[in-house]
Amino acid sequence: MNPHHEDLKGGIAIEDHGIIGDLRTVALVGNEGTIDWLCYPHFDSPSIFAALLDPERGGYWRVSPEPDGVMKRQFYWPDTNVLVTRFYTPDGVGELIDLMPLGKGARAEGREVLRRIRVVRGVMSFRMECFPAFNYARDEHETHVVDGGAAFLSKSLRMQLVTPIPLKKDKNGVVAHFTLKESQSAVFTLREGGKEGCQHHLHTHDSAEKLFRDTVDYWRHWLSRCKYTGRWREMVQRSALALKLMTFEPSGAIIAAPTCSLPESPGGTRNWDYRFCWLRDAAFTVYAFLRIGFNEEAEAFMRWVEKRCAENGDGPLPLMFRLDGSRVPDEEQLHHLRGYGGARPVRIGNAAANQLQLDIYGELMDSVYLSNKYAVPISYDFWSHLRRLVDWVCDHWRMEDEGIWEIRGSRRHFVYSKLMCWVAVDRAIRLADKRSLPADRAKWLKTRDTIFEEIMDKGWCKEKGAFIQAYGHDALDAANLLMPLVFFLSPVDPRMLSTLDVLRKPPREGGLTSDGLVFRYDTDTKLDGIEGSEGTFNLCSFWLVEAMTRASPVRPDLLDEARLIFERMQGYANHLGLYAEQTGMSGEAMGNFPQALTHLSLISAAYNLDRTLGRHD
Repeated sequence: MNPHHEDLKGGIAIEDHGIIGDLRTVALVGNEGTIDWLCYPHFDSPSIFAALLDPERGGYWRVSPEPDGVMKRQFYWPDTNVLVTRFYTPDGVGELIDLMPLGKGARAEGREVLRRIRVVRGVMSFRMECFPAFNYARDEHETHVVDGGAAFLSKSLRMQLVTPIPLKKDKNGVVAHFTLKESQSAVFTLREGGKEGCQHHLHTHDSAEKLFRDTVDYWRHWLSRCKYTGRWREMVQRSALALKLMTFEPSGAIIAAPTCSLPESPGGTRNWDYRFCWLRDAAFTVYAFLRIGFNEEAEAFMRWVEKRCAENGDGPLPLMFRLDGSRVPDEEQLHHLRGYGGARPVRIGNAAANQLQLDIYGELMDSVYLSNKYAVPISYDFWSHLRRLVDWVCDHWRMEDEGIWEIRGSRRHFVYSKLMCWVAVDRAIRLADKRSLPADRAKWLKTRDTIFEEIMDKGWCKEKGAFIQAYGHDALDAANLLMPLVFFLSPVDPRMLSTLDVLRKPPREGGLTSDGLVFRYDTDTKLDGIEGSEGTFNLCSFWLVEAMTRASPVRPDLLDEARLIFERMQGYANHLGLYAEQTGMSGEAMGNFPQALTHLSLISAAYNLDRTLGRHD
């Protein structure tokens, strides 16, 4: 057993989860049949179930066989986000199907989480336990057993558990014990509502089966738009399905991850809330969607971005937003929750929303440029907002900032931030020229060239033979792997090849790579102002694969190694093909889960590696 798992004290490891969702929120479902994370009604709403952060206080919803200790297997119904947890016992085989209905079968009168347990063979006994804990376990609630289920009533939210199975009140929750024979099933749904009306929302075996089939059809129809047909197709499609679950359909916003405060090291303090729309992460996601044919998602996000730019005025653009475009709430610590594996503090909200991160303009303009090229051309009004932002970048790119990694120490002149300022101006020039749009070309051209030369002068460390993290500090930064990916430098430029060679060394030799897994930077340098260490950053590992792939025309050895690293990284996905933000020192998943950045970088790396291997084949 992974030693990390022994420290969870009754909780389920991050990597032992799958996710289901309805494009408004998601639930994390453990491989023991437990939903231990659900924020409702939206991704960034307070939690109803948060046992992931505190198995005793957080709240959970469990459907599982009696007794414990049965063999289990969890998998997605092929080409969908419908999750199946299968239980194998001496008495029979049971199958738990979890989904949030989508498509024509979803009921018009409300959303629901549907859990259907059925016996495939034999006779099996089950227990169901539902113990909600509203508002991150801060709000008390009343529990009422009623005809057709139970009602949980708090001051902020009222929920119904609807089922024909008899329920018994147990403290602030409900439990049920029941036995099913072969071909029998029991259905439980969770939906908004009070003490009245549960019996009107009961599902029969047939209606639950129809919802299952309609939801399967919805996901298969969506996935059929995927244009990727290369190697590792299953991993790419699973990443696309995960990214789709992290889109907020009503507005087009894309969240960074659906969880909060999952630690970046066991028991550590690097615990952040990722349930918001970072311009950076969402812009990268647009690139991934466009790359494999999902233009509608890219177009929806561009419409969302245009609204944010129009609302912004002449100042700097906030780097993250709530799903509706409003301000991210102030960071708050939940001292009553003990944290995942004891990792404290548990944080909601995000103080980084008030930081200056100059790189967001580059990622934003790159996604606009690509969307204009491959999806829908931007409007003049949108261009007028973007033009103001680019002018702002030209006037402020020399500022120090907190950078892509959101340091909480002193601001620095981060090389990656300067790089993305260059990208912002470069893409604006290209877009203006391609569409003959009005712009202060002379100013933009001069700024672009000035940034380039400053990076080559102050961002390069001759002694180290690599681009560094910040001016005046020779620490390495894996973010600089993007230089060839954004066409700042040729992938075979001698400085880029040298940087690759240095970064690929193990940390003990001054590099950032451990058996193909890449640390984003050296936390021992204390540049980030945060206590503790962290694991390797999955995003950076896929960036390394892509940078090596692009450098392979003059270094053929790098192509074989890139493929090896990419396929090794697949082994660090969980049993469902999902990745958290980081891989811990014992190989466990760490950080918020699943993380959009990791899955979109997998798609990009797979696309470019497959294309390059195809040319060689």
